[in-house]
Amino acid sequence: MHASDWYAQHGKMPRLYVPAAFVVGSDVALPEGPARHVTRVLRMAEGAPLVLFDGHGQEAGVRLAAVSRKQTLAHVEAVWAGSGESPLTVHLGQAISKGDRMDYAIQKAVELGVAAITPLYTERGDVRLKGDREDKKQAHWQAIAASACEQSGRAVVPCVHAPMALSSWLEERQEPLRLMLHLATGNAFDQHSRPAAVALLIGPEGGLSDSDIAAAQAASFTPLTLGPRVLRTETAPVVALSLLQHYFGDL
Repeated sequence: MHASDWYAQHGKMPRLYVPAAFVVGSDVALPEGPARHVTRVLRMAEGAPLVLFDGHGQEAGVRLAAVSRKQTLAHVEAVWAGSGESPLTVHLGQAISKGDRMDYAIQKAVELGVAAITPLYTERGDVRLKGDREDKKQAHWQAIAASACEQSGRAVVPCVHAPMALSSWLEERQEPLRLMLHLATGNAFDQHSRPAAVALLIGPEGGLSDSDIAAAQAASFTPLTLGPRVLRTETAPVVALSLLQHYFGDL
């Protein structure tokens, strides 16, 4: 059975991220979060259909087989390959911003098909996370990415890497096309051939510093402007990714 067949039979239904192996005829125990959502929030009963995805590209059409306080089981009736991934691989390096701005940037980047995200410490960035706080933030951002996949129809959950210094991220880059947003350059987007992969660098609220820009240029990043207006740090990746997906992806 294909995804279209399952949806044609059952209509619109919840899509949940469950990192498990899907085998037709087997039962999958829902983790606490998804189980609580379907039973207490959506109040779904035994026999109700829904779709699960494993985060690595597989989806499953399931029915709730057992609902109790201790365990919620879903019976797998069909398995298929997800089809929501972009043909363009983009690794986003996003300077960490305060409050829910970073959440917004990650959510929208995932909706726009980003392949991986690395939160970055930059010279002008005013967020510095340490120890357990950094681990908790990374887990929170990864959960934001998974939720965005549930909403947008993606079956692959992009990895949100541990935060790192901009210099370390630049050293790791191997993508043939490397772009950074820098308003002052005046360089418009004029790439014509589809690249194998893209690295996209977005600075903090105060912009990239001169030393950050120099380091990125030394790592073969091309400065790019998105017009005469100054975009917020959480708006910039939305616009840049939309452009990239339009020219080289599936928008």
